[in-house]
Amino acid sequence: MADSTATANGHSSAAATSSQAITDYSDVSAKARKITLFLLTLTYFFSYMDRQILAILLEDIKADLLLSDTQLGLLSGFAFALFYATLGIPVAALADRMNRINIISISLALWSAMTAACGLAQNFGQLLAARIGVGIGEAGSSPPSHSIIADLYPANKRALALSIYALGVTLGAAFGQTIGGNLTYFFDWRVAFIAIGLPGVFLAIIVKMFATEPMRKAEPGALSDEGQPGIMDGFRTIFKNPSAVWLVAGVTLTSMIGYALTGWTPAYLIRIFGLSTLQVGNFVAPLLAVAGVVSGLGGGWLANRLAEKYGMQAQPLMVAGLKTVALPFLIWFYVEQSVPVAVGVYFVAVLFQSSYLGPTFSLIQTLAPMKLRSVWAAITLLTINLIGLGIGPTMVGVLSDLLTPRYGDQSLRYALLVVAGFTPVAIACYWRAAVCMKRDFPAIGKAPARS
Repeated sequence: MADSTATANGHSSAAATSSQAITDYSDVSAKARKITLFLLTLTYFFSYMDRQILAILLEDIKADLLLSDTQLGLLSGFAFALFYATLGIPVAALADRMNRINIISISLALWSAMTAACGLAQNFGQLLAARIGVGIGEAGSSPPSHSIIADLYPANKRALALSIYALGVTLGAAFGQTIGGNLTYFFDWRVAFIAIGLPGVFLAIIVKMFATEPMRKAEPGALSDEGQPGIMDGFRTIFKNPSAVWLVAGVTLTSMIGYALTGWTPAYLIRIFGLSTLQVGNFVAPLLAVAGVVSGLGGGWLANRLAEKYGMQAQPLMVAGLKTVALPFLIWFYVEQSVPVAVGVYFVAVLFQSSYLGPTFSLIQTLAPMKLRSVWAAITLLTINLIGLGIGPTMVGVLSDLLTPRYGDQSLRYALLVVAGFTPVAIACYWRAAVCMKRDFPAIGKAPARS
């Protein structure tokens, strides 16, 4: 199906009808579509499990290798994010030209092996090198996965599909903490890394064998592209699209806060409240996983319904509204002194704030030119991970060390509060994205009116 004609300023034609927004996705059977989405979600699950297991191991690693909070922040954030984000761009360019399933399978095998290698590290330098290897491997996962899902589902069904995919974040982080907490408690942190990493190598073979590479499809009503554009075309087109710019800004700030809090909250509960890794892994992590799953699936379902009724601009407004509700509970969590109350209010915060990934990435894929979908996803992930993952956890570690002379062990509490304070800026970015989308893309994703 050909692209719709774009206007001179790069926005989609206002004449695009809402019925054009729903394309023919019949080249992939329903069964193959479900299997592929499941395997991509499972891959993303392993990605986050391998990435976030570090969160519950921080205190044990700190004691064993005698590290500072700043060093722990670098391991959690910038060291991983620098390579993960920057290599995502060239890998995405390959994914827009080559078989995406092959790229995902190779990347999965690489980062899984490097996760296991973390368990062999004897000092900060070796652990840093292994974490960099994990980042290099994971660079080849998300951009091609987003592109595949965009080719499996039309715009008005895509938010739920990508919300299912985004469950890999919540479930991967939770299972990483549960498995890591138990293995660390009964064995040590090295065994946890090895046990988490090795199964991913076998999953890579399964993905290669059973996932389907769909035909690439254009999105009527979005930007047009001619020939095979390059990486710089990706940056040029995304910066010419105000809706995309505000979406990327919103998801980047949200991810900075999320990575910082997710990466340090287990250490916060252990250090401030005296919980063990076993308690965090077996009780807190599963509870938060439930909140994340309900938020992700519920948010994806609601985003699809809102898009069909009001257009895609309703989705960023939904994210902004839910994050506004979550903010006071998030602040409450970091000032609360009681463990049960703190965990309870954090559950509520996670319930409302964890629905942003699916709708955001759905919107990015919907607005992207067909031949630049992987590159647009990679550009989004570049900013999310360089700023969000790179700065977020690292900022918490640096602030905690700086505040230690005044607040002692409580310094981590205040460092996390500072980062949570950026939430209103992220909310404003999503609101602005909705304003731009209503102006520039009023028809995309909206179901045709019933006769």
